[in-house]
Amino acid sequence: MTDILTGLAVGLLGATSALQVASVGAALWATERSLQKSVISGNPGVTVLRPVCGLENNLEDTLRTTFRSSYRGPLQIIFCCSDANDPVVPLVNRLIEAHPEVNATFLIGDDRLSGNPKLNNLVKGWAAAEHDYILMADSNVLLPHDYIQRLFSRWTEGTGLVTSPPSGIRATNLWGDLEAAFLNTYQGRWQLSSDVFGNGYAQGKMLFWRRDILENAGGLITLGRDMAEDVASTKVVRKAGLKVRLLGSLLPQPIGSRDWQSVWTRQVRWAKVRRMGFPALYAAEVLSGIAVPMLLTLLLTLDGTLNWASLLALPILWFGLEYLLARRAGWPAKPRDIVTWIMRDAMIPALWVAGWRGKGFEWRGNSMSSDAVDTTTES
Repeated sequence: MTDILTGLAVGLLGATSALQVASVGAALWATERSLQKSVISGNPGVTVLRPVCGLENNLEDTLRTTFRSSYRGPLQIIFCCSDANDPVVPLVNRLIEAHPEVNATFLIGDDRLSGNPKLNNLVKGWAAAEHDYILMADSNVLLPHDYIQRLFSRWTEGTGLVTSPPSGIRATNLWGDLEAAFLNTYQGRWQLSSDVFGNGYAQGKMLFWRRDILENAGGLITLGRDMAEDVASTKVVRKAGLKVRLLGSLLPQPIGSRDWQSVWTRQVRWAKVRRMGFPALYAAEVLSGIAVPMLLTLLLTLDGTLNWASLLALPILWFGLEYLLARRAGWPAKPRDIVTWIMRDAMIPALWVAGWRGKGFEWRGNSMSSDAVDTTTES
């Protein structure tokens, strides 16, 4: 290579390696940081909205945790389903009947608010919420008994929303481990580190709102103006001059069994959401895994700039840091998990290319596109 190209390669390799170190370090700090002073006093009332649709892996376990809150303030739980014939209906009714001491209701119906089916499902729950603090929590997340206290503990000065990406647990096959590899030491790491540097992003799995913040932005319909409520929520909070805060201890999602196609399709869908929501940030995402740095290391080795030991040193450093983070955060870190971290990073360039293609995707049988979102929200 020419001196200029060699210099550029060395610089890019150094930058990507430094980002890996910095992101792991920031995520480690986020998982163990001392709590700041919350601006919330007392035990204000909270409404928990859980949209349900179909029978998912470990669903009864995840929904049951909704009732096991140790929060001492007023608590209202609302389950939302769009179809009275959905197979999840008997399960939810059985859980409510088994916990008569809890203020829980089940609302059924579909309001066509936007092109986002989850938001359409939640409209009735938002309207029925009795309290000013409202949590929208996906049905496949396990809620620890102190989940509300954890959310309030992150509501510090300047907060507009508290959120938590899921941490993947209980994978039962290789593809399930691959799913967890994307969730934990990749997406979870980057979101935690971004929060540490004051640039948190919302995650639709867990959105803890103060009602007036969203209502002042136009209400729930505002979250339908982007391809995903994650992106829209982030924009609403930032426009209000506030911050999205993340829990340090991410709430767990049981993964179970997956297949290759479902993992690939899901990751492409999320890639498109990120690309359409934050295109400049997405453009750099191809550098977030080890694939490009390994290619640069190989070229620099062939050029004689680096020695052959660099080809072994880089992955040891890269995935060794992820192993440290996983162990400290309590995420899966078995030998097979490490294998799937390597598989995941090998996929990142192909996923990045796929994320640039098209304006839509299919989610739970619903065809979604940015054009459809624009049309729906303007009507």
